[in-house]
Amino acid sequence: MPDRLALVTDSTAYLPQEAIDRHRIAVVPLSVAVGDEVLAEGVEISPKDVAEALRAKRRVTTSRPSPETFAAAYRAAAEAGATGIVSVHISGELSGTYEAARLAATEVGIPVRVVDSRLVGMALGHAVLTAAQAVEAGLGLDETVAAAIARAAGTSGFFYVDTLEHLRRGGRIGAARALLGSALAVKPLLYLSGGRIEPLEKVRTASRAIARLEEIAVERAGEADVDIAVHHLAAEERAEPLAERLRERVPGLKDLYVGEVGAVIGAHVGPGLLAVVVSPR
Repeated sequence: MPDRLALVTDSTAYLPQEAIDRHRIAVVPLSVAVGDEVLAEGVEISPKDVAEALRAKRRVTTSRPSPETFAAAYRAAAEAGATGIVSVHISGELSGTYEAARLAATEVGIPVRVVDSRLVGMALGHAVLTAAQAVEAGLGLDETVAAAIARAAGTSGFFYVDTLEHLRRGGRIGAARALLGSALAVKPLLYLSGGRIEPLEKVRTASRAIARLEEIAVERAGEADVDIAVHHLAAEERAEPLAERLRERVPGLKDLYVGEVGAVIGAHVGPGLLAVVVSPR
């Protein structure tokens, strides 16, 4: 009898709702606190809400889901007939979400494989979608996990922020802390490396930084078949033109997704974020 596998991820994958519905992916939300009010990402608070709170210099913090929340999601999948669960999540270097999911996995009566993608945003999202395709192709638990890990390993994420201040406050800056001394004089380009946010280049102006971001994405894509996502926070006027230029310049482009990051990542990067995810198929 073939496995009936269920897929679980967290709200920082920022998958399109259509994809969540089509592949029946369970999404466990992280939380955002604005002042003393704690809200579930994607349910009770929007990217616009976070951007406005940050601009108003209100205190914004984030927190992982509890192990109990994950256990409830896993039990629901089991009760719906799943014989195994693949749970793919934001980098364990950036959040305690993976650890909470791993703790919950021991409380369910069916096998649960928890994957640390080492990524976030649609970089994570592409790994989840690859797992969904593996499930729909009839692959087993181990093969589905392997497919997700392989897709994650080949995926790159590069981004520009208007200021490093929000990353500094949230403690998510890693070695990019070295840029803080000249933060007022540069526009930093960052990337995901080993699950952490690391410095890539320092550029003098926002326009040059965005142009360089485009060049890096084109170079990374090369001639291969790739999916690309362009993320932003309160910067659609930057994201849409960049996406169109990438559509013209990347010969192997298959799927192109443009979307705002959610409240959790928004809280750490601030308004003006522009990011590009390049994920070879």
